[in-house]
Amino acid sequence: MKQVCCVSILLLYGASIIFAQGSASTDPLAPTRDTKSAVEIDREWQQSVVKYDGERKRLLAEAEKQANDGPYRPDWGSLMKYQQPQWYKDAKFGIFIHWGVYSVAAAESEWYPRNMYRPDEGAYKNFREHFAKGDESKGYKDLIPLFRAEHFDAAAWAKVFKESGAQYVVPVAEHHDGFSMYDSGLSDWTVVKMGPKRDTLGELAKAVRAEGLHFGLSSHRAEHNFFYDGGRVIRSDVNDPKYAGLYGPAHQWFEAGGDDHSLINDWTWVSDAWTRDWLARDTELVEKYKPEIVYFDWWIGQPNFRGAVAEFASFYYNYAAAHGYTGVINFKDYSLNWKAAVRDFERGQQDRIIADHWQTDTSISDKSWGYIENDTFKSPEFLVHQLVDIVSKNGNLLLNFGPKSDGTIPDEIRTALLEMGAWLKVNGEAIYGTTPWKTFGEGPTKVVGGAFHDTDTKAYTTEDFRFTAKGSTVYAIGMACPADGKGAIHTLGTGSGSGHEGASLTVTSVELLGSTQKVEWSQTGDALEVTLPAGAACKYGYALKLTPK
Repeated sequence: MKQVCCVSILLLYGASIIFAQGSASTDPLAPTRDTKSAVEIDREWQQSVVKYDGERKRLLAEAEKQANDGPYRPDWGSLMKYQQPQWYKDAKFGIFIHWGVYSVAAAESEWYPRNMYRPDEGAYKNFREHFAKGDESKGYKDLIPLFRAEHFDAAAWAKVFKESGAQYVVPVAEHHDGFSMYDSGLSDWTVVKMGPKRDTLGELAKAVRAEGLHFGLSSHRAEHNFFYDGGRVIRSDVNDPKYAGLYGPAHQWFEAGGDDHSLINDWTWVSDAWTRDWLARDTELVEKYKPEIVYFDWWIGQPNFRGAVAEFASFYYNYAAAHGYTGVINFKDYSLNWKAAVRDFERGQQDRIIADHWQTDTSISDKSWGYIENDTFKSPEFLVHQLVDIVSKNGNLLLNFGPKSDGTIPDEIRTALLEMGAWLKVNGEAIYGTTPWKTFGEGPTKVVGGAFHDTDTKAYTTEDFRFTAKGSTVYAIGMACPADGKGAIHTLGTGSGSGHEGASLTVTSVELLGSTQKVEWSQTGDALEVTLPAGAACKYGYALKLTPK
């Protein structure tokens, strides 16, 4: 009787397992956060890309070989010897492009793919209303066929970039959404195999270089490890292993805590398979497109990435050197050692001159990095002033815009870029190829240093000036146009004991860039006083070329 009972129990137990498995298999949309372990979830993602194991293995072998063949090694002592190329320090101004499937919805922001799986977010409601229409099986994958890029013209884009005065262009190769905007040999979910079915990144690289501009690219794939985790707690296609190649492992994101929100406090589960795949994909990007800049978003600072990041940096720097150029890596926060690459401050500026050349990335639009309807935009005047301030403090401006899903540039963006270009045609001598002077500037308008403060700066006044230098020549850039044509630069007063940074600078001539007319000026103990020529053009500010004795 006891044996029969045990057999019955085993049969019932086995039946329950079969039933549970059957239930899971018949409902691929069922939530999985509490039913599958991180290892199981990661294994499903690994299985979804297993057919690319051979190519991934080849790329990793190449990365390891090149990382140890050249002037650098994958250790921070070696990487800290890195020197930025002169062209990058001279360039001052670049274009950043956020374009992808997320532009189809044209709502919320480029984080639409994440938020559309979070019921408390507007993107969730937007997707349900405009795209899902009651069908729970619908998800981000269903936006891909709507991303057609039918009006994308790489040559036309590149011409606008050239006219804007930008010197380098950095399109996003892959954002957090996991859709490759390039011809990847490691994924089914690419712009070549789906949607537009063309290598938009390759086309853009060719067009940008044809205009004489430098080409870079950005990878935001690291964050894809957790990006769709909201889909794990609701009925959604994120739970279906069939789509793991697009949605990735979607591990639960344990966002960094603590007072400083340092990524050292991020406990998100990251597998070795994920960091190796990340390394392989970035190696592929370098091999295929030979970018002069590789921009990374912040999450490569997550502790599990540290070894892969060092290996990529060594591989990339050595690869670039072997191919006749010096690569640039842009990073945020503490993702890399500050000496090993170029530090980038997202939507930020500095309140002083920084010795190591740095960069700000910000967007022309205010609400999103990608295209959304009803966005608002920074004025050309604001953008010119931001560029001038950043350059005076030893930085570059990487200015972003989001194209429409059909591949067109919004009118507001085009206008802003062309207006910046018009100003730079007149005043670019005071920007390109310059270095900081003894002091960045003077005036009452204060800039808040650090990330996410770029719009905190109030409008500049006629008393605000910024300085740059080129050899012994000094440029003084007036940040506002004086109604009476007069300006006083107190930093350049020569008064004994005045404490002015420029007290030792004896000026012998003053020229207004873009004008052949004479500038009336005098250098007193209190200031360098100037009177601009009558009718002189002064849009968004003016630049004076000062020749010292």
